[in-house]
Amino acid sequence: MTNPSETPIHRYTPELAGSIEEKWQTFWRENGTFQAPNPVGTLADGNDVPNEKLFVQDMFPFPSGAGLHVGHPLGYIATDVYARFNRMLGKNVLHTLGYDAFGLPAEQYAIQTGTHPAVKTQESIDNMERQLNRLGLGHDKRRAIATTDEEFYRWTQWIFLQIFNAWFDEESQKARRIDELKPLLESGARNIPEDLVEEFGTSDFAALDRVQQAKVIDHYRLVYQSHSMVNWCPGLGTVLANEEVTADGKSERGNFPVFRKKLSQWMMRITAYGDRLIDDLELLDWPDKVKNMQRNWIGRSRGAEVDFLCQGQKLTVFTTRPDTLFGASYMVLAPEHELVDALVAGGTGNYEGINPSWTYNCATPAEAVAAYRAAIAAKSDVERQENKDKTGVFLGAYAVNPVNGAEIPVFIADYVLTGYGTGAIMAVPAHDSRDFEFATIFGLPILQVLESDVTNEPFIGDAPHINSANDDGLDLNGMDTPTAVNATIDWLVTRGLGAEKIQYKLRDWLFARQRYWGEPFPVVYDSDGVAHALPESMLPVVLPEVEDYKPVAFDPEDKDSEPQPPLAKATDWVEVELDLGNGAQKYRRDTNVMPQWAGSSWYQLRYIDPLNSEKFCDPENEKYWTGPQFDGDSGGVDLYVGGVEHAVLHLLYSRFWHKVLFDLGFVSSREPYRRLYNQGYIQAFAYTDSRGVYVPAAEVEEKDGKFYYNGEEVTQEYGKMGKSLKNSVSPDEICDGFGADTLRVYEMAMGPLDTSRPWATKDVVGAQRFLQRLWRLVVTEDTGELAVTDAPLDDATNKALHRAIAGIRDDYANLRLNTVVAKGIEYVNYLTKQFPAGAPQDAVSPLVQMIAPVAPHIAEELWQRLGNTETITFEPFPTFDEKWLVDDEIELPVQINGKVRGRIMVATSASEDEIVAAALANETIQVHTNGKTVVKHIVVPGRMVNLVVK
Repeated sequence: MTNPSETPIHRYTPELAGSIEEKWQTFWRENGTFQAPNPVGTLADGNDVPNEKLFVQDMFPFPSGAGLHVGHPLGYIATDVYARFNRMLGKNVLHTLGYDAFGLPAEQYAIQTGTHPAVKTQESIDNMERQLNRLGLGHDKRRAIATTDEEFYRWTQWIFLQIFNAWFDEESQKARRIDELKPLLESGARNIPEDLVEEFGTSDFAALDRVQQAKVIDHYRLVYQSHSMVNWCPGLGTVLANEEVTADGKSERGNFPVFRKKLSQWMMRITAYGDRLIDDLELLDWPDKVKNMQRNWIGRSRGAEVDFLCQGQKLTVFTTRPDTLFGASYMVLAPEHELVDALVAGGTGNYEGINPSWTYNCATPAEAVAAYRAAIAAKSDVERQENKDKTGVFLGAYAVNPVNGAEIPVFIADYVLTGYGTGAIMAVPAHDSRDFEFATIFGLPILQVLESDVTNEPFIGDAPHINSANDDGLDLNGMDTPTAVNATIDWLVTRGLGAEKIQYKLRDWLFARQRYWGEPFPVVYDSDGVAHALPESMLPVVLPEVEDYKPVAFDPEDKDSEPQPPLAKATDWVEVELDLGNGAQKYRRDTNVMPQWAGSSWYQLRYIDPLNSEKFCDPENEKYWTGPQFDGDSGGVDLYVGGVEHAVLHLLYSRFWHKVLFDLGFVSSREPYRRLYNQGYIQAFAYTDSRGVYVPAAEVEEKDGKFYYNGEEVTQEYGKMGKSLKNSVSPDEICDGFGADTLRVYEMAMGPLDTSRPWATKDVVGAQRFLQRLWRLVVTEDTGELAVTDAPLDDATNKALHRAIAGIRDDYANLRLNTVVAKGIEYVNYLTKQFPAGAPQDAVSPLVQMIAPVAPHIAEELWQRLGNTETITFEPFPTFDEKWLVDDEIELPVQINGKVRGRIMVATSASEDEIVAAALANETIQVHTNGKTVVKHIVVPGRMVNLVVK
């Protein structure tokens, strides 16, 4: 070990690295180095903006109280490297970072401690800012926002109102303003929905009163209130979205029971955009995996709606396989289907002579339905869909199959949901897995209509149809599936028994939470319960102070409890007198708040124009940073980097909001994110004791290939780094022990950016040694003097330099950041070995520039020591000369009778005779040719030479 007193004072140690990093971070901050000018507005600098620009963005981080571990900055470092490289290409680069700061974690902490959520949120933001600042990220701090900033959520509320005051025109397939709808309703160009005509007794819009007209308009709005089934979690006191519920019917946070319950909730009509959300994926430079996940989530499918008659009621089902109608042997409704009670009341009324498995151990259908509904009330949609144990109840009713007149029994079962299709299915057990399982359990007929063997399992594929004809002009026998589908749809439409239909799995977006820490809705209700949008002058609607942040106390097991959000306690805030244009009147505020998805659905637009108090984003600035660049371009952020876990919901929601803003003329880009890149994860070893409980990985010792914690042997496993596995490593620890540049280099060098990679602190020293060798190329450790010379470059060094430039330049452009580091190490090693007494400055200066994006602090310091007075940030990235990329010589393997016996170096321009002569002159080859005759030679240019000898 080196004695500290003998350590050269100019050696690149962690202490020196830390002082250099602090120096340059201060310089960047004080000089506004990373401030990107806008074309207009507060952030314009008075000069013309560069034509070439880059908008690079990281997915919104949530400010966790636990702070960062080394896995979190992986994407942030990568985008910073990419942004710095593009600045050196002369581009105007917008790169910043804000915080998605509303949500349950801060609220739960507030409930536990009584601390206002804003306090904990700000503490978490401050801590993350401190940690991120140490990494030297080149963010434009003027543009940073938090969703909890009043000036930010003022515009979140404003965007909500634009969507609320819009409707989707099916004819033009775009959103239009509500102001344009009323004249269409008055003229009859748009109809009042049939159920409302029945309720009001007229189809004349002008004849309706104010409340009735409002109800008609609300039916069209892109934001509407629906009394529908939701996931009610009494333990959290809030309604949860499907993605917040685990497969076993518990809340993702807190593991509380979640119940299905009918409640009135705000919904966003994202389903209206189903086609555009699928079709416009073709415009995007996104991973195929993510595109397919979005397509599957939206779930567009072509089929037919088919009407079955049952006791005078019409039961409509949606099916993608109407060609299998002849195989339908029973029907299943969702337990919540609106006709269930009516069918039970009009049915047999008892279970006399009925298969006992159909009765749910009850005497009558009414008793069975009540018992079954109670039993499944706690199941989430996910649990119901994945439930392998098929259960159900016969309603005592029979429906008529429209293609053959057969009477088939009607059941309810939890695997059918109200949200998809019509909440009713025709069951074809011979050709559907779930129907087959149900039919097998309940002893129902399995009617084969495709040539196949369905003895032990259903046949799902395509085959000629059989048993599929009636006496009314429908004969599918012998047809393949596409032909039979079309024929069936035509037959159903002709006879008024069905219609062609495009269906989606996508459901409208549940857009309300019974929490405190979220954006208040900019909506009030009058005495008749009619919702009124607040005018822009009344925004933002600021969260009021409340006595505590708890929802009204609930028994976590009480599914019959009703949501009473914390905001309901602020009665002075809820009950308000306002003048909305008709004089001062009393109104009631909405006590729900928006979900955490709200702010992240549009934040890229506020990054563009964060200080604009007149508009959420100036059109000229939006067009510059995200507008289309050519015909057919979607526009959007140039590069968006984040984890694949947000592949569906966040990206789908933000695309929906953006498309509405596009339709209404607020943005020029059709999509929010032009290019998407999913970075991998940093993983690490974790350890569990004999109870299966995770123990702190940092305190585990290895002895003779086994692992011990406090003397007890533990089991090693491998997983994503995080708090739950107790295997986190803090970036502060690495910065203290090695320096931020070393951390940056190590994370980029660990492997391809889009793959997960293992963390090993012991390997960080390799990145440190690379930077130390780089340092020594410029600085003499004993004296601090320059180590470079002014010697000209020889041909070999020119080759090494220009090949490094060409390779590193291409790697940066294509986010191959691990090979950037690898090529940098290779070139540093070449210079170190080739020039032990000092490398030429002309060979070293370009190296410093090439390393600057990935290790910016040491690069700035070395650049300055090399005699430069300006920051390296905007120095042009080195270019290469093609002539140095061409080899003068090439190595060729030499085969003798088909076996490689040696290798030769020949000029790239060597003729065939010269190559053969060189091979015969090679001493190694002569060992195998002495005393023998070369009877033939074969030369493959640039590949090999083969000598045939006897």
